[in-house]
Amino acid sequence: MSGQLYSVTPQPIETILTWVKSKEIAIPEIQRPFVWENSKVRDLLDSLYRGYPVGYLITWRNPNVKLKDGTISVGKRVLIDGQQRVTALMASLLGVTVLNKDYETIRISISFNPLEEKFEVANAATKNDKSWIPDIAVLFAPDVDLLALVNEFAALNPGLSQSEVFNRIDNVRKIGNNHVGIIELSEHIDIETVTEIFIRVNSQGAALSQADFAMSKIAVNESYGGNLLRKAIDYFCHLSVSPEQISVIRQKDKEFANSEFMPKLSWLAGYNEDLYDPTYTDMLRVAYTSQMGRGELKNLVALLSGRNFETRQFEEEIAEKSFGLLKAGIHSFINETNFKRLIMILKSAGFVSSQLITSQNAVNFAYILYLTGKADKIHAGELESLVKQWFVMSVLTGRYSGSTETRIDQDIRQIRSDGLASYVKNVCAANFSDEYWNLLLPSQMNTSAAKSTYWNTFQAAQAAMGDKGFLSSALTCRDLIENRGDAHHVYPKNYMKNLEFAKGQYNQIANFVLTQQEINIAIGDKPPGIYFAELLEQCSGGKPRYGNIVDLEVLKANLSSHAIPLELLEGEMPYSDFLDLRRTAMAQKIKMFVTELSINVPAGEDG
Repeated sequence: MSGQLYSVTPQPIETILTWVKSKEIAIPEIQRPFVWENSKVRDLLDSLYRGYPVGYLITWRNPNVKLKDGTISVGKRVLIDGQQRVTALMASLLGVTVLNKDYETIRISISFNPLEEKFEVANAATKNDKSWIPDIAVLFAPDVDLLALVNEFAALNPGLSQSEVFNRIDNVRKIGNNHVGIIELSEHIDIETVTEIFIRVNSQGAALSQADFAMSKIAVNESYGGNLLRKAIDYFCHLSVSPEQISVIRQKDKEFANSEFMPKLSWLAGYNEDLYDPTYTDMLRVAYTSQMGRGELKNLVALLSGRNFETRQFEEEIAEKSFGLLKAGIHSFINETNFKRLIMILKSAGFVSSQLITSQNAVNFAYILYLTGKADKIHAGELESLVKQWFVMSVLTGRYSGSTETRIDQDIRQIRSDGLASYVKNVCAANFSDEYWNLLLPSQMNTSAAKSTYWNTFQAAQAAMGDKGFLSSALTCRDLIENRGDAHHVYPKNYMKNLEFAKGQYNQIANFVLTQQEINIAIGDKPPGIYFAELLEQCSGGKPRYGNIVDLEVLKANLSSHAIPLELLEGEMPYSDFLDLRRTAMAQKIKMFVTELSINVPAGEDG
């Protein structure tokens, strides 16, 4: 790439704040919760007072857009780095209120002690101590009588002369004269270059994602309701985790409370399911891909700016259409029926707890698939079966674990080309070959990873198939998963440690079973050769030691449902042989589970 990518201009803080107030610089985060601690605001002011550098601000100029009448609208500068610093300055110097993490409107008051030239977060002590100016915002008020303030402070604090008091207070006021460098990025550079510049300039090296850029584009566009759309996305994410905050939002944000979005979010007030707590990246990805048939969020940024990919120009009609499509996608995402149906689909596939879900993007694409199929009017029962198959396939194969956006883009384009049902069936068939079930999956199960995809999917299979817990006659695997039941070592941990097996060996996922705590405790450190023999006695009229199963056929059925080799009833086998047999049996169990998922609901039956 050639040409100037950016310009650097020092500007007084006072000027920058004026630009923000007049919207010459758009600050996307101005309506979002302020995440800095008050002490960090204090430290920023102290640095400015002492003339220390506080980093650059980075703006990215929106492209000039061709309007419907043929005229050109000059793009605003969007502040993409420095939002918290600018918000902190506006709050502390100008008395602007901010939203905290609980969506409450608050004032951030910083006190100043001219005697010690020290800043502090305002508190009862600084408010009642005559040596402090309780809130420095009074020094920046347009109608401040500085001379009267100096005289009053000097009279109360004889340790400083009036001139010394004046100079120190004036130095606080001169914070507004301090210069901060503004790096303005050209509207012609792409997101990847912007991200690279941001990482290299930002002292903390925290990368902005493409979703961050998209959210900035949304927030600063008031022409097509971007400011309210941005809030709808933010509030949904917040309420899905903290539903009790809905009353605060209604009270504190009247504009949003009266918007079209609030009634569509109200159902979250009584919703406490945590299987899928989406981030704004998740919401954008699902809404954008399901509505626009694309997978790369950098293209969403371009479309929201009005980019015509053929002419490479920016046009208002494209921006307007893109905002309309994204808005429709967000409406579909937050729709109560759609969202709850997705959760129902995941749970009916056995993924009954967030602990079993290792890929958020697999959930995202399951939702994309559901919304796409619903728009295509695929029968509800068939659609749910297709979504389940795809979700399990994508989880097991790690389909969205690398090059996520490229894969999503490829999948959605092929779905639109081939048809959803055809594509799902063909891809699942290609991935789930006999070689996969018989060789590849058992070998992949040779792992002790704490959050193994394969162990989680095996648990989901047991939950979906209604299996009872290991040696349990009453509690199901689903009960145990939902209530954090124990994962018991078939070959007990301490027994294996005494035999000098390493952690990575005895913690193999093929050595785990789901069981209730009392059974786990009863087995303790006994070798399988002993407690399996005692299980046989239990089923031959002996005293029940482990659960209440007293019938041999019921015991065998229970062991088989957990993919436990029945050969253990004949005596303990070498640990490596046990692992090999169980991995194979676990893979076949998952195969049976996946086969059941592919059985469609008969046409005409409501899913």
